[in-house]
Amino acid sequence: MAESKSEIIHRYCGAYESKDRKTVEELLTEDFTFTSPRDDAIDRTTYFRRCWQNSEQITELKPEIIMEDADHAFVLYKLVTTDGNESHNTEYWTFSGVRIRAVNVFFGATYKNGVFVPPQEQAS
Repeated sequence: MAESKSEIIHRYCGAYESKDRKTVEELLTEDFTFTSPRDDAIDRTTYFRRCWQNSEQITELKPEIIMEDADHAFVLYKLVTTDGNESHNTEYWTFSGVRIRAVNVFFGATYKNGVFVPPQEQAS
């Protein structure tokens, strides 16, 4: 039986925590695109070049809420980085079968020790 979208999302997030690029590569379609406030529908190659390196700073990437339909999912997750920053972001995922075709990220506020960290004070 094929994995559910929730299982795929958990596997993807777990691969970021464990620095398992091979698993992420297997989960993405060849025509995958990634959009965020910093990236405008970048392709798969650019995504790995520009974004994968961020996995080194991620200690926790935990989905907290997943809402899915036939081909899409909204994911609210908690992100914790090596410098102790925490944030909640939302992503809108598009699937093609059991693979991820697109991710659109919406950034939330960042906190350290429960205190808001303004964007200009966050490490790039």
